[in-house]
Amino acid sequence: MEIEKPPLRSKLLTATQKLMATTTAKLHLIKSDRHLFSASDDSAVIKQIVATHSPDGRDVDTRPLMHLIEDILRRATPTVVVTPQAQPELVEEKVNRTEITCKCSGGVDSHTTTFAVFNSLSHYTWDAKVVLALAAFALSYGEFWLTAQLHTVNPLAKSVALLKQSPDILEHTAALKPRFDALNNLTKAMLDVAKCIIQFKELPSEYISPDTPDMMLALAHIPTAVYWTIRSVVACSSQIVGLIGLGHENISSATEVWELASLAHKVSNIFGHLTKELELCYRHIGEKKHIEAYQMLVKLFESVHFDNLKILRSLIHSKDDLPLVEGSTKRRVSVDVLRRKIVVLLISDLDIIHEELLTLIQIYSHTNRMKEERQYEIVWLPMTDRHVPWSAAKEEAFNRLASAMPWYFLNHPSLMEPAVVKYIREVWQFDKKPILVVLDGQGKVVCPNALHMIWIWGRLAFPFTSNREEALWKDETWRLELLVDEIDPAVSEGRHVCLYGGENIGWIRQFTAAMRRVSQEARVPVEMVYVGKSNPRDRVKKAMAVIAEEKLSGYWKDPVKVWFFWVRLESMWHSKMQLGRTIDNDPIMKEVMTMLSFDGSDEGWALLSRGSQEMVEAYGGRMVDCLGQFDNWKSDVEAEGLVPALRKALEPFHTAEHCTRLILPGDSVGIKEQVVCAECGRPMDKFVLYRCCND
Repeated sequence: MEIEKPPLRSKLLTATQKLMATTTAKLHLIKSDRHLFSASDDSAVIKQIVATHSPDGRDVDTRPLMHLIEDILRRATPTVVVTPQAQPELVEEKVNRTEITCKCSGGVDSHTTTFAVFNSLSHYTWDAKVVLALAAFALSYGEFWLTAQLHTVNPLAKSVALLKQSPDILEHTAALKPRFDALNNLTKAMLDVAKCIIQFKELPSEYISPDTPDMMLALAHIPTAVYWTIRSVVACSSQIVGLIGLGHENISSATEVWELASLAHKVSNIFGHLTKELELCYRHIGEKKHIEAYQMLVKLFESVHFDNLKILRSLIHSKDDLPLVEGSTKRRVSVDVLRRKIVVLLISDLDIIHEELLTLIQIYSHTNRMKEERQYEIVWLPMTDRHVPWSAAKEEAFNRLASAMPWYFLNHPSLMEPAVVKYIREVWQFDKKPILVVLDGQGKVVCPNALHMIWIWGRLAFPFTSNREEALWKDETWRLELLVDEIDPAVSEGRHVCLYGGENIGWIRQFTAAMRRVSQEARVPVEMVYVGKSNPRDRVKKAMAVIAEEKLSGYWKDPVKVWFFWVRLESMWHSKMQLGRTIDNDPIMKEVMTMLSFDGSDEGWALLSRGSQEMVEAYGGRMVDCLGQFDNWKSDVEAEGLVPALRKALEPFHTAEHCTRLILPGDSVGIKEQVVCAECGRPMDKFVLYRCCND
């Protein structure tokens, strides 16, 4: 944007003339005044300054003007080497070192000069006032040092320098260095404050208004910041005037350096306060933008689209042209590679467990092994807590997971926009455990979490829609194969299989002995398999060791099988809940909740099955008591079979406790306020349980 040159130049020249004329006239009068500012007088002084503020709507584009000021101050910072027999030689330009020497205005006289500048700039905004004053200083400062730097190579500059007596200054550069350094610090502080004030002016009004608390606090401090910056401009300008005719008696003293340093300290403190207030304003703006982006994302998912690109670009960092990495080749790609494809979003943190990742990789890679065309793509969106600093350990964890993934993944977790994270947590209800959100070719969510379908049916769950989930359940029955299919080959048509769990080794010994006696007396072979608990703590591991040593029964040596058994049960519960099923209208849901109740109890439990249809289960105490009275129902075994006879025999027995305990998975999405007990049908009380993996 072009700056309006004639009015601006006129105002700059006027301001420069006022500054120079005033500081020159009072240079010797203020020599003994050492009080730069008084805290008790600050309030009254600022009231005076505010009274001069009468903006008339004229606008100055301060940003490009500020670039010019910084450029002048950067270029007008030479280092000069002087030898006794030779003319000074310009050796090097140094960035951000202002070397000027003169007297610094102070006390009432300094304020009077500053007040005059405010009167001349009364019709401008606060940011324009400070930038125009800095421009006036930069103009005289630049002209002076332009002459000083060129006087050895340009005849015109040499003559002007002689009139200004600049060579004398250059000869005393070393002696004046302390004041040069102090002046440099003050100049830097002035520029910092000026740029900060411009940033306040440029804050977007659609996201933060003057009556916003953070903005109100900052605006209240702006006049003070402008006053002390312009007062510093007056002090620096007087330095330039004082350079003319500088004599040996005017070499800087420690007191004069202290005055410049004190003023720089004051302005630096102001900059620190403004910076904190600016950060609060930016935070407010960021929150507003995040809310706006979140609302746009909500509306976007409620709309119908021709393809899925608009949705995917809103979810996957839109500011990066190549935000994704292709897992097989590890090359960067754009979102366009997913156009009109079924996209399965794998959403997890960096703690996804090995078993989950391995299972997903096997299912995903199965199509390639079968040389089939895969009609869907998986994209990993890593979720991290932005309130926790990113570390080398997190970077290593991310790289380790990414290197193992054969599908697409986000190039880095930092590309996850806050609004997207908010949407994933609040709408898709991601908490800790991974979820698989399925989008069709138009970007519509067709399944809020297909991970449970995959744990239950594997690749048969494709295309991972809720309709497919409904169809799979329609053809399903409560059978042993549903629980242990592909986990244990011992399950076969016609065999009696008994699964049991718990961690009380005393009950385990008692139960296995009772079941073995019944099996022998009924002459019905029973394959017993210990499946532990969903949280295999130390007591479960000790129980397995005892079972193996005493040969009490079979057990799964591979801990992955135990994990997968309980994950499938939890997945059945999740799947049914997503479809709105309850124990009142779904018999499989009732059986699943019974099994989960078993796992949540401190008791043991057992399930006996024959083939695909005959199953019976009960708590440990009830089961052992019933088996102990086998003689009373032995005749029913010969007539009906072991499973029907055991089911009938269990009816008179009751659990020691009136009701059961159900520990639901931690990411219980869609859970209702009321859960009914699978044992007695009454509403269950709700508690919060925190449990870790160790005893």
